[in-house]
Amino acid sequence: MAGTKETPRQKMIGMMYLVLTALLALQVTSAILEKFVLLNNSLEQSTGSANKVNQSTLDNIRATVEKSGNRANDLAIVQQADDVRKQTSNVIGEIDALKQRIITEAGGGVDEAGSIRNLSEEEKVAQIMIGGNRNGEAYSLKNKLDAYITGLGKYSPAKYGSLALNGKEDPIMSRSPEQRTKDFAELNFAQTPVPAALAVLTQRQSDVRRIEGEVLNLLASKVGAQDVKFDKILAMLSMESKVVVAGTKFKGQMFLAASSSGIQPRMSLNGGPVRIQDGQGIIEFTAQGGAYDKNGLARRTLNGSISYQQPNGENKTVSFNQEYFVAKPSYEIESGSFPPLYLGCANKLSVQSPQLGALWNPNFSADGGAVITSGEKGKITIIPSSNRVVLNVSNAGSLLGKNEFRVNRVPRPTIEYFVGGTKVGDPRGVPVGSARSIRVNAVADESFRNYSPDDANFRVTGITVILARGTRKVGQVNLGAGGGSLGSLAAEAQAGDRYSIQVDGVQRRNFRGDISDVPMGSPQQTVPLY
Repeated sequence: MAGTKETPRQKMIGMMYLVLTALLALQVTSAILEKFVLLNNSLEQSTGSANKVNQSTLDNIRATVEKSGNRANDLAIVQQADDVRKQTSNVIGEIDALKQRIITEAGGGVDEAGSIRNLSEEEKVAQIMIGGNRNGEAYSLKNKLDAYITGLGKYSPAKYGSLALNGKEDPIMSRSPEQRTKDFAELNFAQTPVPAALAVLTQRQSDVRRIEGEVLNLLASKVGAQDVKFDKILAMLSMESKVVVAGTKFKGQMFLAASSSGIQPRMSLNGGPVRIQDGQGIIEFTAQGGAYDKNGLARRTLNGSISYQQPNGENKTVSFNQEYFVAKPSYEIESGSFPPLYLGCANKLSVQSPQLGALWNPNFSADGGAVITSGEKGKITIIPSSNRVVLNVSNAGSLLGKNEFRVNRVPRPTIEYFVGGTKVGDPRGVPVGSARSIRVNAVADESFRNYSPDDANFRVTGITVILARGTRKVGQVNLGAGGGSLGSLAAEAQAGDRYSIQVDGVQRRNFRGDISDVPMGSPQQTVPLY
């Protein structure tokens, strides 16, 4: 159909058209009708893309002519290119109007989802396109398509065949005795359902855009709009940083230093393809660590290549090698009393990495204990279950390090005694008249209480108080948790007597609310009375 070499995309569209025309002679099922809808949509997308490319070619012609000083001969080429676009737009518009008429009158319009209501309708398609006396729209369309080919022929030496072939002219249909006798209208629109008719018309639009593009390219070559001129070609790689932390993204751009919108380079990096955006290769991958040197850096190399087509049609490839370094990530552990931890307690730690910044999203596990996360990045609680804990720190799936902690047992509390509200400490004792109650407290170690206040909750579960006079026991009273009133025992007390206070037990409540006995033995305190 054309006197010039077709691109792979054009060959693909031509093959789709051959399949379409072959299927038109068959009785089609609803499944095939849906395939025609998909085929038509694909053709429309291809036609739309071709339109954008052709407009870009026209814009390129105008820009080149302007840069050349708007010479008279070049301005004539611009006028010719404008005329090509105008003729094409008129034909495309005529076909769009026909497609809309088929959708509305034969297909029954579209439903709420945008789908054609009646895909299988054939009779109304024939009425519109063929007519009762061969006066349908297809005959008028054939004349317009032929006139279009003739109109563009004055701008191109290429010989374009008709876009509206009769059966005997079609290379496929001419082989069929039944089809070769049909004219263009009957061949394409007789016994043809709505989506197939639309695909036939869209195929004509695709052919029109293809021919338009070829003619515009020819006109562009006359003003140098398609020339790609390079005085020097360099393959370049632009990196955000030559030092990348393991587990983070390597980002950069690979491009030709002297590039042109007239070429479409192909790029690869380390054997894989590179995504191209606006003529630049977009590089992004996760940097892999390991084999660090004494400075915490691992040397890596990128091997890439950029291929492009020169104006003479030959392909050229430029290769490069670029080194970069992967840095071993670091982090800091913050704790009120680092490094020891306390057995069975909630040891709160903050593990942060200023080096990773917003990319810091760590995971933790522990050997010899359990880890509870807080919901805040890097803030955790470790519950040791043995005398040694190893904390494993990972980020983005990469193990960053292991940290070993020694584990201390919870320090025993200090027992404080109060008689009559006065803390015991005076060697003389307490006045007998004020010694009417006893209170005993278990006080947590100050450093432990500051480190883990939720685990430093101690209490005395009960005490035994004996009133002694000389070598004789006068009386005894047992008090509950923390102590209480001495009652009748205080009434019997005399100056020179003494109270012997024995702690019956001590307990601790941890951060979970669990209560356990503290091994304290049986602490005792003697308080003289005067």
